[in-house]
Amino acid sequence: MQLSSRFAISASTLLFATGLAFGQTAPAKLTFDVASVRMSAALDPVKVQADMQAGKMPKFGPRIDASRAEYNYMSLKELIANAYGVKLYQVTGPDWLVTQRFDIIATMPEGSSKDDAPKMLQSLLEERFKLEAHRDDQEHPVLALVVGKGGPKMKESTGTAAPIDEDAPLKPGEMKMDTPEGPARITRNSDGSATINLGAKGIITQRMDAQTQTLHLESTLVTMDGFAEMLTNLMQMGGSGGKQVVDMTDLKGNYQIAVDVSLADLMAMMRAQGMNMPGGGGGGAGGGTGAGPATASDPTGGSTVFESVQKLGLKLEQRKAKVEQVVVDHAEKMPTEN
Repeated sequence: MQLSSRFAISASTLLFATGLAFGQTAPAKLTFDVASVRMSAALDPVKVQADMQAGKMPKFGPRIDASRAEYNYMSLKELIANAYGVKLYQVTGPDWLVTQRFDIIATMPEGSSKDDAPKMLQSLLEERFKLEAHRDDQEHPVLALVVGKGGPKMKESTGTAAPIDEDAPLKPGEMKMDTPEGPARITRNSDGSATINLGAKGIITQRMDAQTQTLHLESTLVTMDGFAEMLTNLMQMGGSGGKQVVDMTDLKGNYQIAVDVSLADLMAMMRAQGMNMPGGGGGGAGGGTGAGPATASDPTGGSTVFESVQKLGLKLEQRKAKVEQVVVDHAEKMPTEN
């Protein structure tokens, strides 16, 4: 009788524990209702330039609202960065992640918000590209943006940049883009320049000067974090081989800046990162087969990027810092069929 009673107690305990286990269901995965993944069509540079001159901006990058999500002309590496909410240099994986571009059109479930889109994109990449990835903090070489010995030579702005109003209608020649840092708006101006509105990080205008062969960048309202982000983009033009620039100036507020970066230097960096640019074969600087790789800009090489920064009373220093990484363990080059 005693044994039977003990068995009954054990059985009831097991049923209770089993009930708890079944009651603690894992949260449902966020997924798109319907999604189409296709390879992007090859770009026609002449058509793109003509459209931009006519005020029609090309569809590049993510565009998301409460009912629809679009990811246009994006590499798998860019899609992974968007899905995990990190920057491109924070994705570690095979080189082929940037070789092919894709267009994704997806329908958002009823009641969802655009904040749910990254998790839905992550689920889509896991399903269609068999993506397996994990997060890790790894020490990487970075370029620290610091104040030079003579102090900053920039003029501090009297105002601050306002956050972007996402509900405001697009103006002629304006396109919007959703980035891991938040929304951005890009305007193609009549003089050929482009204005990039980064919201609270500032507004930057860039212009190619054919006469001086330079890229001119200026802003009246930019934070040092926004400036570091702009420099990172310059360092990584054409690929992800350039180093991340990290703001270590301790300068607060918004500043007026103007820099001129040599186009030859930018093309050398792009060749060094594998792009087939004029003046050198696919990654070589010498213009012939078997030429050595171009040397990317560095502080000792007299790079105009570094010199331009020094003119502002700032400096770029080689350092190491822990950077959060999304490490790709496995992914398929092509998605499963729609």
